[in-house]
Amino acid sequence: MTNADAPLAYKVLTGPDDTAFCERVSKALAEGYELHGGPAVTANGGRVIVAQAVVYRGR
Repeated sequence: MTNADAPLAYKVLTGPDDTAFCERVSKALAEGYELHGGPAVTANGGRVIVAQAVVYRGR
């Protein structure tokens, strides 16, 4: 794996609180990321938006 292919040490996933967002978080966990703190949640009109930070710890 080159540095360009290496996972980021830290990233924040954001989006509507829906199945697609949960799938993105689940994929990151399967790739070796761990949750970093709890999620942040806000409302944008009638829509709930969530953010979750993850850190890469490897497998």
